[in-house]
Parts: sequence; structure tokens; C-alpha cells
Amino acid sequence: MAPFVLITGAAGLIGHYLIKTAPRWAPQWDVRGITRQDVDLTDAERLTGVVRSLKPLAVIHCAALSRTKDCEQDPEQARRINVDATAHLAQLSQRIPFIFLSSGEVFDGRTGWYGEMDKPNPINVYGQTKLEAEQAILQNPGHTVVRIVLTAGISETGDRSFVEDMCRTAKAGKDVTLYADEFRCPIPAGVIARVVWELVDRKQPGLYHLGGNERLSRWEIGETLLPWCPELKGHLMKGSARNHIGSPRPADLSLRYDKIQNLLSFRIPGFREWLAGRSRRGADLWDYLDGSP
Repeated sequence: MAPFVLITGAAGLIGHYLIKTAPRWAPQWDVRGITRQDVDLTDAERLTGVVRSLKPLAVIHCAALSRTKDCEQDPEQARRINVDATAHLAQLSQRIPFIFLSSGEVFDGRTGWYGEMDKPNPINVYGQTKLEAEQAILQNPGHTVVRIVLTAGISETGDRSFVEDMCRTAKAGKDVTLYADEFRCPIPAGVIARVVWELVDRKQPGLYHLGGNERLSRWEIGETLLPWCPELKGHLMKGSARNHIGSPRPADLSLRYDKIQNLLSFRIPGFREWLAGRSRRGADLWDYLDGSP
């Protein structure tokens, strides 16, 4: 029988891509995804029973309360899901590979191009809970944390990626304000999935950063997407983070990713480069089976 890997957050963006890409990038694994409907991860007793009954040989933990606004409004729930449930799942997986999808939001965004050795300083509840979860996980030298930032893709529910949020807002006839002074290194979910599957096989645990190789402002990202998402035309508005009202947002979450790049069999693309590759081949924009430009 093939070894069995358990994926949490299977209904989310990255979990969905991990499962869909497994036949191509991880054919040697038997994959099982679980969602909130299968088990409430904050129910420690129920979670323990599920993991012990399934007996996975590896766990990829994608589930989280990930929207910054939701975390700010209910920090206790954010801590239960992002910290307590994660730490418990890691404890249940103490003797097997465990990969946790974390976030660049652990940084304050004042400098950008953060490396794994840079000191975290979260400015919102989401980032703080992710950092606390990382600290619990990395106590086990056999476990892995991968920090990501802005992920593009199409989810089953149509509401999990920043592209889906932008297009949905525009289709409703509303303007989409994008900050010209807020920077990220966007990366397609299909690329993240391929990287994670390679990490599973590399068996080199630790802390890694993963982002695209282009530092783009939110405004530049929107302009780049215009040819692919015509519904955005006439609805993009250039703004400034100086005028932001709402949950704290780091200004620059560009990540250095050379450590993880050195482990991979392929080169991590930039977002515009990846889109150009889709155009040249006439591929569907969010072809989940592709992980390279």
C-alpha cells in the first residue's frame, strides 16, 4: 500500500491544490484531505481520534482562520484554531513529518525581503497566532514551517484567493482600491503545492520562506491581472496604505526564498512571469496541474 498523507483545510485554496496536484507531483502518496465538516480541529478529543484512526505517515497542515479581519474581531477563536489546534495536531504527529503553512504576516513589514533569520514582529492578531504556532511546531526538529504571503488561484468555494475577492467585488459593480505602497511577492497556489510536495520527499525539516521572485505593489498586481480578468477594467482604484482604515496591515512582506529554492527541482517563478507563461502556451489561467512558468 502507498504511504498515507493527511491534509487539513482541504476545502481551502492551498489544500485544494495539494489534493488536485497529488497525482502529478506525489503519485507515491495516498492522499486524504479533511475539512471542517469532517472534524472541528478545536475539538481536541475528536481530532485525536481521527488522527489515531487514520494513522498517516505525514501531515500537511493548511487549515487556519486566515482572514485578518476575522482574527481581529475574534482573537480567542483565532488562537484556538491557529495556535491550540495546530500545536495539538503537531503533538499527535511528533514521530512523522509535519508541514505547517504559516505566513509572512509574522513580520511588521517595515523593511521587506525578509529571510528566515530575521526577527518576527507581528502587528496583527493573525500574524501573532501564526508566530505562536510556529514556535510550538519548531520545538520538534523533524517538523517544517513554510511561510507564504499572497496566493493566487481558484478555490472550490470561489472566495479563498485575493484574485477571487477582487473579481467578485468588481462584478458587483464596486471599485477595488489597491495600495501602490503595499508590497507582496504573489505566488500561484499550484506552485506552492508543487513546492510542498517536493519538501515532503526531501525530508529536510526546518523553517522556510516561499514567495514569487517579483516584489509587486498591490496596484501593480491589479494592473497585471487586467488582461486576464476583464471585469476589473474601470474598477481599479489606486490608493495608499497611509489612508488605510481597518485591521493593521504590514506594508512590505516580500520574502527571500533562496533557502527553499536550493532544495527544489524547478525554479520558483515571479507572478508576471508565470502569467506570461500561461499566455504563451494558451493555458487556462489557473491550471492547477502546472507548477512552473
